[in-house]
Formats: sequence, C-alpha cells, structure tokens
Amino acid sequence: MQSDVRATDRRALLKEYLRKGLVRCDAKAAAIPRRKGSGPAPLSYGQEQVWLHSQLAGKTLIYNEAATIHRHGALDIVALERSFAEIVRRHEMWRTTFEWEGDRLVQIVRPPPASIRIPCDDLRALPRVEAEREAIRLATEDRHQPFDLAQGPMYRPRLVRLCDDEHRLFLTLHHIIFDGVSLYRVFLPELQTLYEAFSRNESAALRELPIQYADYAEWQRGTVERALPKEIPYWKALLEDVPVLDLMKGHPRPAVQTYTGEMEKLQISTEVTAALKALSQEQGVTLFMTIVAAFKVLLHGYTGEEDIVVGSATCGRSHTELEGLLGFFLNTVVIRSRFSREMPFTDLLAKVKGATLESLAHGAVPFELLVNRIVRVRDASRPPLFQVLISVEPPLPPLKEGWGFSQMDVEPGTAKFDLYLELDDRPDGLIGRFTYNTALFDRQTIQLLKARWLKLLDRIAVSATERVCDLTAEVFELSKGPSAEERHRLLVEWNETRTLFPEEPVHVLIAAQARLTPGAVALVDGNRQFTYAELNTAADRLAGHLQSLGAATGEIIGVCVERSLEMVVAVLAILKTGAAYVPLDPAFPADRLALMVEDTAMPLLITQKRMLSSLPAYGGKVVCVDDLALNAAPARWRPVQSSLDDRAYVIFTSGSTGRPKGVEITHRNLTNFLCSMQRTPGLRRDDVLLAVTTLSFDIAGLELFLPLVTGARVVLASRETAQDGQALADEIECHGITIMQATPVTWRLLLDAPWHGNHRLKALIGGEPCPLDLAERLLAKCGELWNLYGPTETTIWSTVEKLSPGAARVTIGRPIANTEVYIVDDRLDPVPIGEEGELLLGGAGVARGYLNRPELTAEKFIPHPFKPGTGARLYRTGDLARYLSDGRIECLGRIDRQVKLRGFRLEPGEIESILREHPAIREAVVILRDSGVAEARLLAYVVPAANLPADQELRALLRRKLPDYMVPVAFVPLTRVPLTANGKVDHRALPDPDPSRLARQSGFVAPRNDLERKIAEAWSQVLKLERVGIHDNFFEIGGHSLAAMQALARLRHSWPTELNLRHFFEHPTIAGLVATIPSAEIPARNGEGALVAAEAREEGVL
Repeated sequence: MQSDVRATDRRALLKEYLRKGLVRCDAKAAAIPRRKGSGPAPLSYGQEQVWLHSQLAGKTLIYNEAATIHRHGALDIVALERSFAEIVRRHEMWRTTFEWEGDRLVQIVRPPPASIRIPCDDLRALPRVEAEREAIRLATEDRHQPFDLAQGPMYRPRLVRLCDDEHRLFLTLHHIIFDGVSLYRVFLPELQTLYEAFSRNESAALRELPIQYADYAEWQRGTVERALPKEIPYWKALLEDVPVLDLMKGHPRPAVQTYTGEMEKLQISTEVTAALKALSQEQGVTLFMTIVAAFKVLLHGYTGEEDIVVGSATCGRSHTELEGLLGFFLNTVVIRSRFSREMPFTDLLAKVKGATLESLAHGAVPFELLVNRIVRVRDASRPPLFQVLISVEPPLPPLKEGWGFSQMDVEPGTAKFDLYLELDDRPDGLIGRFTYNTALFDRQTIQLLKARWLKLLDRIAVSATERVCDLTAEVFELSKGPSAEERHRLLVEWNETRTLFPEEPVHVLIAAQARLTPGAVALVDGNRQFTYAELNTAADRLAGHLQSLGAATGEIIGVCVERSLEMVVAVLAILKTGAAYVPLDPAFPADRLALMVEDTAMPLLITQKRMLSSLPAYGGKVVCVDDLALNAAPARWRPVQSSLDDRAYVIFTSGSTGRPKGVEITHRNLTNFLCSMQRTPGLRRDDVLLAVTTLSFDIAGLELFLPLVTGARVVLASRETAQDGQALADEIECHGITIMQATPVTWRLLLDAPWHGNHRLKALIGGEPCPLDLAERLLAKCGELWNLYGPTETTIWSTVEKLSPGAARVTIGRPIANTEVYIVDDRLDPVPIGEEGELLLGGAGVARGYLNRPELTAEKFIPHPFKPGTGARLYRTGDLARYLSDGRIECLGRIDRQVKLRGFRLEPGEIESILREHPAIREAVVILRDSGVAEARLLAYVVPAANLPADQELRALLRRKLPDYMVPVAFVPLTRVPLTANGKVDHRALPDPDPSRLARQSGFVAPRNDLERKIAEAWSQVLKLERVGIHDNFFEIGGHSLAAMQALARLRHSWPTELNLRHFFEHPTIAGLVATIPSAEIPARNGEGALVAAEAREEGVL
C-alpha cells in the first residue's frame, strides 16, 4: 500500500531507530499526568493482552520469564536485599496485583513490604561444573512455579553462591510487571547504584519517579481511543487477506494452540556481526531491519512464500518519563513484506525498511485491539496475524565492574509462537536463541534451521546483492545432508537394492513353469479352471491366430474382455506374438475407450460378442474369443524372441487435462517387479491368490502374473464379486485363499461385510494411502499385512512395508529390488532425513514414458540428477514424502491434493482419517468445492455404517483434533463412495450438497433451556446484541478475548462454573460450551440439568 508517512517523518524515525534500535521517545510530547487517587486502575492494553493470554494458556506458564544477574567478587547479602526492597518501594508496578472488578480487569497497588528476604543456596561444597548445573536446576524449578496474579508478588528472586566470590541472582518474573528494557535500563542500573550505597551504609541518591505505571495505564486508555479512527484503516488495508506462514506443512497442527516449547541457543561471530552492521549502515537501515530481511529469506526458503508476515515488539516508551519506569510497555507490531525471489537481497532490505517504519509509525495501536478490530475469524490453532516473532536487543548499557547480566541461562519450557528468534547485541557478537513450539518442531529440525540461518548470514555478510533465490539455493544446499555421511546414506546406502533377475519376458517364465508343473491348477474362474499346460497351450493357439492376422513385435493390441480364463489367455497370447497389450475396460465410457483406441492405433482388438455393441467405432480387425475353441487342435505359433526393452503393455491413467495418457511398460520393468515380489512380500507354489482387480488397473499385473511365474494358483473374482464384501468373504473361505491384494476401499468393503478374518491370509494393500485405523482392523483379521506404494509409471509397486500392530504411523517402507527412491526439494537436491520433499523413483521399474506424448514424458521422466551421463532417468511422482531415521519412507500425500482455504494449507486426507475414527462412519471423502460465486467450501462425504451421526457430533469430533478452518461446512451422506474403474475414489462424481443442508449450517437456533439462555444473555450483554443463537460463533459475531472474560465473569455470578477462556477458543458456540460442562456443574431446576445434558447429547456434542 502507499505510504502515508511523509519522507521527513521517515527520516526522523529512522534517525531515532538507528540511535536506539526500536526505542522511540518523544521529548516534546505532552507529559503524562498523575492519575487522581490511588484506587484500582485499569490495565494497560499490553498488560491486558498478557493477562488474557495467560488465561488462555492455562497451566502452561508462558509469561514466567527468567533473568540472571552475575556478581563477581564479594557480596553483601543484606545490602542486596535492601536494594531489592527499595526498588520494589520505588516502583509500584512490582507490588501490584490484578483482579476483576465488575466487568473490568483492574490493577491494585499494594503497600511496599517492610523488607524482602532473598533465599540463598550455598553450593560451594560442590565441584564447579556440578554447582553450575545445580544452580540452573534450582532456577528452572523456580521458573516453573506459577504466580497468583490476584495475590502477588509477581517476582521470585533466588541467590546462589557458587564460591566465595561468585554469585548468581536468579530472577523469575511475570511478564505483566516488566519488559526487557525494564531489566537492563532500569532495574540493573538501580540495583548497582543502591547496592553500592547500602554496602557502604550510605543513603542512595536516586531521584523520585515523576509518575507510576498505573498513571501510564490510565493515560494510555484515554489516548488510544482517540487515535484509533486514524490508525485502524492503515492496518486494515495492510493486513487484508494476511497470509498464513506454514513452516511445517507435513506436520499436523493441534486443533488448539499449545504452548510447550524448547530453546536452541546460537551465536553469530564477531566478524559476521560487524559485517552485518556495516551493511546496515551502508544501506541506511538498522541491524534489526537487516536481521528481519535475512530471516524472511530463510522463511521463503522453507515455504516458497513471497508475502511474509512476522511480528516484533516496540519498546513503547514514547515519553521521557517512561524511560525510568519498571513495567510492561512493549507493543507487538506486524511487519509484512511482499517481494520476489528474483530480487537482490538489498532490494528486499529496502522493502523491509519501509514496512518496518510504516508499522512503527502506526504502532500506537495496541496489538490486542488490532486483533479484535481486524481478525474476522479466530483460528484457535495458531497465534493471530503472524506465527514468527523476531527481536533484536540493542547493546547493554555499560555495567559496573563485578556485574553481569544474561537472559538465556534457563530453559523456558514454553513457546508463545510457532518460532521466536531472539537476539542480543553483545561485544562478542550477536547471541540469541530460537524458542520453538515442540508440537510443531523437533530439535533436529530446529538445529538444521539454525545451521541454515547462520550460513545465510555468512552469505549476506559478504554478498548482499545476491538474489533471494540464489541465497536460498546456496543455503539450502544443506538439504543435501548436514554431513557427507548422511548424504551417502540418502543417495547410496538406502538405494543399494541391486539384485539379479532372469532376463526373460513374463510369458517365457510362465511357459517354463508350465513345463515344470504342467498338471498343477493355474487359473480358476467359477466352475472352470486351467492347468498350467492347458493355459500355455491355449495361449500358443491364440497367439498363432493373432500372428496370422498381422500381430507382431512393436504392435499394440487391445483387450476388452471380462475377467475370465479367456482374458488371461488373450493377454499371454498377445505377449507371445511380441506385441504389447492395452486393456480396454468394458465399464469405461465409450468416449474414453475411443481415445485409447485412437492413441494406440491398434491393428487388432480382442473382445467378446456381448461387448461389440458397447465398443467405439473401430476400423481394425476384431477377434471374439468366444468364437475360438481355445482347447482345440493347436494353431501354428511362430515363437518370437522378445527383447526385455520391448513393450509388454500400455496402461492408460487419468490426465490432468481430461485426456488419458498411456504409460508404456517394458518386459524388463515387469520381470524385475515380479521377481522382487516373489521375494518380498513373498509368494510360494502352494499359495492361492484371489484376483479382484480390473485389468485396466496396473496392479492387476501382480494378481495375474506373480502366481503364474511362481507355480501358484489364481482365482479370478468376477466384477460383481469384487464389489460385494460378503461375496468376497465367501470366496476367500471357499477357495482357501492365502493372499489377496486390494485397495483400501475394497478392504473396508470386506471388513464391513462383516468378515471374520483368516489368519492364513497375507493381505496386500495399495493404490491409495492406507489409513492407520484400517491397518489396525486388518492386522487383527489376517496373518500379515503389507503396505505397497507405487505409481503406474514405475511398474505397479515401488516400495513395500510389512505393517505391525500398534504403530504410530503407516509408512510405505523401503524400495523393492533394483529400485531407487529420492526425496528432493524443488531444486532436485535431496532433503535431510525427516524433512518433506517430492518423491522421485528410479531403477529397473521406470517406464519408457507416455505413448505419443514426448513433452509430457520429458516433464515427468527426468535425467537422473545423481547419475549424470548414464542415461538413467527418474520419475517425478508428485507425492510428498520424507525419510524416517531408520530408512523407511512416510508418504505425506499428493502435492497437488493440498488445498488452500482462507489462506490456510490443508490436506483433505487428514480430515478423512479422523472422520473414519468415528464408529458410525464407514468411509469418508473430503473435497474443497469452488462454486465460482461464493467462497470455496470444504465438504465431507460420509458413508454411515448404520445411522448417520448428527452433523454436530462429527463437527465436535473434528474440532477436538483439528483447527476450525479444517472442519467441513457440510456432511453429505452417501450410500457408497463413487469409484473409478480402478477402484479409486472418483472425486468428480461426488454430488453437490443439498442447498438446504448448507443453509442449516448457518441458520439461527434459539436457546432451548435455561442454561443456554443464561449463556446467551451474557453474550448479548457483553457484545451488545439483541439475540444470540446456540450455533453462533462468539468470535464471528464480534467477540474477542476480553469480551470472553467479561462474559465468563457474568456467568460466574449465576453459578460456580469451571469454564475458562480456553473453552471459548475450543468451543466458541453456546452448544459447544454446554457440552463441555460436567452434569454436576449444570444449575438444575426441576430436573432441567438432566434435560440440558440430554439435549447436548442429542446435538451430538457430548
């Protein structure tokens, strides 16, 4: 947006910030007056934000802060205690408590204590290293003890004596009474001055304070309201459609923000710090601005975003009389920068400079007011407006000899934001720490982030004119592995899959098996069956007939035959002629079949008489297998020497343009796959496999060919049987099935039949992600469960994993024989273990490419980046994945199935998985549907196991585990999920929801009982609304954190409830709140308590 700050003002602002960092003090401003009287005073806006945030965090002590004062030399403890007591006397804020008075929160100044005793722990008997460790343990213990804001005090000093001349004064303070400037510009100088005086038995010469903090708070309340009309329009324009920064896209975010955190310390060398300061001076910016710009480069490297919002804090001491006060004056400001990855870093720095000065110029608006006025929908899963905070503390004022100060000795154990970069400017360089939310990041991830950050600063220090994209490219070279050892593991060790396999096409291997076991049953189709000899003879006979019609190497021959003995014979016969087969599924639409016929230019088509009328117009030769006597006298077949590089089959898959694309699989691809599967998951001659998959789905290749090259038996399930769970269960029992492969949908169909299980059965699952709940159900019913992963383009399956009960996640395992897996970033560099990237596949399974689609082939089948010059290629799957530390691979979903709603990225599969946890939901599919008129809607389609649960019940289930934006607006019941012919979910066939169902989501529902009326009345009074419905979202109808506390205060006058602020964020509707109240707490009147609970259960929220 255009600046409304004049150039002269900008220069003045910058001059002040260059001098004092983010401290802005206006000496000409009108003096802050003392308040009248000494009674309860309002909180400042900053204190109010701290108080409310503390309530929201509950027992997590996010505002307990620690600082350490180091004393080198002799220490007079009595003088130290007198000094501390005098500081508390001088500064009313350090003897203030906080209470509710009616509808408002107030601070009450208490009398000064007569004396203060500082507990002292003498650790001189311990070895120095052990003493230091024990000192930190004691300070950490103090840090994790709560403060009572209504009783006080809000400080907790502890003295530790390490040796005769070495002491540590550990301070635990609640942030509501101090800020960083308070400590190092007020408390520490006053403590030194007072201590020196008292240790000499002299009186201290500190001038009395002109005002106290309560004076400031009352003054601020009056001035801010007058400034709002001018300032709010700026912020509304700046923060319209503010983007969400999602640093951990593959990591599930808790539905409600958590505050558990850890820290990772860092140090920037003196040389780099000096270079960054020199760059800042040269560019006319502060060091803070340079740090912010650099960190935005790092965040861009992680997210790819070019519109990044971070937060920071201003000192807030805009008047000279505030400079000597202890108290909380910080105000959070938002710094938004839109940039291009192609621009030089110095250009980004200029943008950050402008954005920072603009934000600071409008920084009079307290952050909580900004959130209340601008944020339309509160997301309980993350902080509002920004998720990353940055601060750079200026150099400490000179300390007197024998004194030291630090703020990073004690592990905080909490995190207010996803990520907080905190830096202090010290003589030996910038020191600091990352404080991170442990629900989102692990230590390994943060250590890598730190390494990248330090490398980025090194680069900027020597080459600030490099483009943003070049800087990230260099820095994220670390993604090849933080060490040569890890890189070797990723690229070599975990891809060491070389295995010998016979260089023979599949039909030759089957013929060899027929010679070994000619009388063994090979195929069963209902009441019919073929032995191996019969199968091979029938295939030879049909192959001879096809040769007489022109079938030869290089041709593609169509197969449109229902699952039967004839279908298998047709496929083998085509392969024996040297041609490749292409399945034409009889269930496909005629238009799609016509495109496949056109693309392949097939000279021959094998079908059945009953299919002729449904086939598209075709000018080639047609062979009807039901016209042929497959077991009659042999026709003359001329054996063909097929090359392993010849095509074996062409499988058509869906294309993003709507036109299907044919994948060309060679004999080498297929033989390697089958030999690998023989070993793992493994198949023996005595196995019986139930084939349930249509030939047009490439995984049918395992079902048909794997048993036949092994000497096992294939039982062909009809199309009708494959779609009927009970029929499948009967088939498994009737034929003694020992192995079956199916998609998750088919396995659920079987389990819901119900199927009682078979502990001799080896279950193979693939084609779509295997949800954890389905894996657990199957493991309880079968002998072994194997999860298989692979796209058609790399020949059926490429990785395999044997699943075990009780696993925390379902992985796709490791590569099969002669297969390579690489997980890379957008520059095709391997990402470190644990980080997500695109999954690339290589090796013997990589297909030729797409039939007649050279451009698409070149796009998806790329030259092998790690084996240049060899001619090897990799296939880009478009799947997100990451390596686990043991070498297994976790698939995180499709890159192109991630959707974005109101600025949030989400993965529909995560929502589907949670919906399936409900015992009454058999299947679920979630999509984002954009009508092109209104905002896109998140819709859930559910197949109930019996009765459909109430929408509120499903919504409550999701809200317990997901943020609000991931809860669908409607739940659409289905009798069954529409499937493609390959057994995958057909998203295009999902119906539009009934408009009346959508309307019910937003319809007004009046309170139905006394408790709901009490809550609605409190909301109406606080929000000044005429009516409130039980499904109205508190924060969407004008509510905010303080209003929620005011409503709670009113409710507590009616009955003693345990409701708190966190409940409002987790359940922001009256119906949701009522469901959280234990029955014993509900104010009953003539049995109404039981009625309320019953109605809540009917709503499905209990």
